[in-house]
Amino acid sequence: MEQLSLQDDPSAALYGDVPLDQSTPLEGAFINIRDLQDGMVGQKCVIRARVHNVRATAKNVFLVLRQRYDFLQAVMFARPAGDAGTEISKQMVKWCGQVPRESVIDIEGIIQSAVIKSDLITKKTMEVSVERLYVVSRAQQILPFSLDDAARPEDASQSDDINLPRVNLDTRLNHRWVDLRTACSQAIFTIQAGVCKLFREFLDSRQFTEIHTPKIISAASEGGANVFKIGYFKGEAFLAQSPQFYKQMAMCADFDRVYEIAPVFRAENSFTHRHMTEFVGLDVEMAVQKDYHEVVRLLGELFLWMFTELPKRYPDEHRVIREYYPAVPFVFSDEPLILPFWRGIEMLRGAGVEIGDMDDLSTEQERRLGKLVREEYGTDFYILDKYPAAVRPFYTMPDPDHPGYSRSYDFFIRGEEIMSGAQRIHDPRVLEDRARALGVAPDTIASYIDAFRVGCPPHAGGGVGLERVVMLMFDLKNIRKTSMFPRDPSRLTP
Repeated sequence: MEQLSLQDDPSAALYGDVPLDQSTPLEGAFINIRDLQDGMVGQKCVIRARVHNVRATAKNVFLVLRQRYDFLQAVMFARPAGDAGTEISKQMVKWCGQVPRESVIDIEGIIQSAVIKSDLITKKTMEVSVERLYVVSRAQQILPFSLDDAARPEDASQSDDINLPRVNLDTRLNHRWVDLRTACSQAIFTIQAGVCKLFREFLDSRQFTEIHTPKIISAASEGGANVFKIGYFKGEAFLAQSPQFYKQMAMCADFDRVYEIAPVFRAENSFTHRHMTEFVGLDVEMAVQKDYHEVVRLLGELFLWMFTELPKRYPDEHRVIREYYPAVPFVFSDEPLILPFWRGIEMLRGAGVEIGDMDDLSTEQERRLGKLVREEYGTDFYILDKYPAAVRPFYTMPDPDHPGYSRSYDFFIRGEEIMSGAQRIHDPRVLEDRARALGVAPDTIASYIDAFRVGCPPHAGGGVGLERVVMLMFDLKNIRKTSMFPRDPSRLTP
């Protein structure tokens, strides 16, 4: 740290590095860049921000300050003491002009009117004339990539800066703690937090109880092989593929309506744009009174309300993401669109796709159906109901009115699944028979089945992939962009 004294520079008390064991010398309440208003011109302010950019000459320095996705210009001019305010020496200007980019600084200054032409600056009608500046945390390493390069639209054809460099996704993920500083990443994860907030808000208003279930379990919760096995003292355990069993046990315990937001683990050796080995699940389970469509409609209304509220509550974040990832606007209907599975098959056949009545849909067929639904019904969000029983988990309730089908459903955005759900079997004898038929040994899930032996009301629910919802709403193409620190078969760090 540069040592300064009043003998070296009469204005040295106005700038410098803040010692680790001391707080900033500035007094007064800090203000956020986004809270600055034109009516504050002439007022003094104190701001903590990162140095996004710095440009210095012999007599002045221009700083671009950044707080998340808000940008402000700060200026400093060498001047003697007088009517203009505090004396600012050339040494002070020189020192401040050498503060590394991405350092965290505190400034005190006067808000003044300005006309900023830069597209980067979000506060274009004002700037701050700096009188004091202190470095709180000095950036000590060269960045692995420029944040300006990382902030350019991924598709060069969508930008005027077609020949300027861009940063590929792997490089960004390898240095995620830097990439998360970009305005787009900040906006994406603010939206993601908003989805969780709205999910809770909607369900809380409908008398749901938030629960927290174990993630270390004794048997595979989905009955398949895609499970992480871990050592557990002298035995073994598994990481939960879903909270399925425990949501249902809550139904057995008369909670009636429950939800959970928690990690989910899938040992899928997949390198697709939409699969991860760990993701955030938004799970719901609800007792059924007359028909499982009570749950389907409620979940449909949840999503439509969420889609409506997000742009209202987070307009700046929507704007930032759209600037970086231009996409066909996401559209949805006023009421949930529920299509029976066989209607989806009919639409695909009408478009020339060869598919059997009871075949599960491939990824490409789902996407094709999504386009057909948008063309015919004018929505990117829809529900496919009554899947063939053979393609669903063992605990899915068969549909007695439609032999071979089940009371199950998937929710889609832009032709890709975001939620899978069903009415569950609540009769322990039927549950055991279905488990055996699909290769799940009942003794490995004995405590789960035992929960139904003392009576359980009919119930249904589903599990939503948080990262998929955000990815598909904004058509981001890769789920790793909506996972803060993604995990897949080849990525375990950072």
